[in-house]
Amino acid sequence: MSEQARRRPHKPYRRPQKDPVRMLAFEALRAVDERDAYANLVLPPLLKKAREKGDFDGRDAALATELVYGTLRRQGTYDAIIAACVDRPLREVDPPVLDVLSLGAHQLLGTRIPTHAAVSASVELARVVLGDGRAKFVNAVLRKISQQDLDTWVQQVAPPYEADAEDHLAVVHSHPRWVVSALWDSLGGGRAGIEDLLEADNERPEVTLVARPGRSTTEELAAATETLPGRWSPYALRMVEGGEPGAIGVVKEGRAGVQDEGSQLVAIALANAPLDGADDRWLDGCAGPGGKAALLAALASERGAALLASEKQPHRARLVERALAGNPGPYQVIAADGTRPPWRPGSFDRVLMDVPCSGLGALRRRPEARWRRRPEDLDAFAPLQRALLTEALRAVRVGGVVGYATCSPHLAETRVVVDDVLKKVGGAELIDARPLMPGVPALGEGPDVQLWPHLHGTDAMYLALLRRTG
Repeated sequence: MSEQARRRPHKPYRRPQKDPVRMLAFEALRAVDERDAYANLVLPPLLKKAREKGDFDGRDAALATELVYGTLRRQGTYDAIIAACVDRPLREVDPPVLDVLSLGAHQLLGTRIPTHAAVSASVELARVVLGDGRAKFVNAVLRKISQQDLDTWVQQVAPPYEADAEDHLAVVHSHPRWVVSALWDSLGGGRAGIEDLLEADNERPEVTLVARPGRSTTEELAAATETLPGRWSPYALRMVEGGEPGAIGVVKEGRAGVQDEGSQLVAIALANAPLDGADDRWLDGCAGPGGKAALLAALASERGAALLASEKQPHRARLVERALAGNPGPYQVIAADGTRPPWRPGSFDRVLMDVPCSGLGALRRRPEARWRRRPEDLDAFAPLQRALLTEALRAVRVGGVVGYATCSPHLAETRVVVDDVLKKVGGAELIDARPLMPGVPALGEGPDVQLWPHLHGTDAMYLALLRRTG
């Protein structure tokens, strides 16, 4: 060894530094990828644990939440950009490496984090969770990404709109192509409508509270936390960003809850649909996890009506019991299959059947669902949706009303199901749901209603009201 080499100081070994915010975000993304978990279920316990350890404050929690949800929402766009910066097919990049790259891409292209900080923090995360070798790969890729902003990258990696409009929108707005196509069909409009909808799916939704009538009021909720009035529901309040609904006393007590305004509107419309004769017995035939059932139970109790809340899965039935606990009016929760119900035909005056569906109407809340769902999933839901609506029409008395609801705007889960069942079963007619959502604009030609994130600020809830005629 030369004298010069002996005198050159050795670099001291530096142990990789754990960044608790980015470590938590990485852990959440791995759970979503490896266990098919949902971010809205994985993230809260991780944040709670971090707070209890003293690792997090409110700003840290907000950043971790943005990193997780932002990365998942823009995953399709980031994948296209990362693919342009690596020397192999994306499927050959190890999933943990891709998660670190996606987190880094979001920090570079989707946040105001300075470029040097986004790159160095991501490389440090890679050193901790992947090792030095793959950290060098992460560093090289992120430095390529950092050379251009998001708009420039999108222009480069998205196919031209004129060549393939759906592929173009899929990359630009980070939705699978088949979802873009399905949503476009459901809108039935031009380019502006579909782009507005896809962009709304990528925005962080507001947290909306419901003051359950007879149990709490919007005034009580407004006094407990900083809110804005709801747009359409008389029981709704929108939380100011940063609030924690679980910390509100009236929510802890179950007298109020967290519920999208579209979900509230569906329950209210069914409860207010005109009815001939008795109005004593209500049914929620797919009640889990209990949001609509809790609002229906409160509305029913004000009129002296009783609610039966039925849910097939026992663990979800327990969630319904928790949501309804303390309701002053008569109610019962059972675990039962709505396609083979234990009740007699014609037993109820009002029936809500909020059927299992693809969930394409709630992509703002569950962004990872867009990447999991496949077109063939709709074929699996179709027989169940038809069977549940058929049994709902059998469960209601002549003159009674059924509400068929889905959190999906896909035509195969909405109008096609209703039309098929009406043709097959007979003895029922559609009634106009639009007057039962007073003040809500852009409800279409009716008689059914489709709500939209970009038009109404709600999840894309669908509602058809049917009256039993014979």
